[in-house]
Amino acid sequence: MALNNDTISKLGHKIQIERKKRKLSQEKLAELADLNRNFIGMVERGETNITIKNLENIANAFEMKIEDLLVFTI
Repeated sequence: MALNNDTISKLGHKIQIERKKRKLSQEKLAELADLNRNFIGMVERGETNITIKNLENIANAFEMKIEDLLVFTI
């Protein structure tokens, strides 16, 4: 079963919420996760799908488990 755009958008929104909770800019999150700032913006806006590895990098930057990023209302 493929992810639909709504799920991708909800995941992006969850990442944005977690980033703002930690008072991180997209640039700082990108640095901590070893990703491109533009990519972080695209993920948060639900414009691109994300690999498990990149999701793991973001979870590690937040010092949380990857599965906690996947907890959102579908």
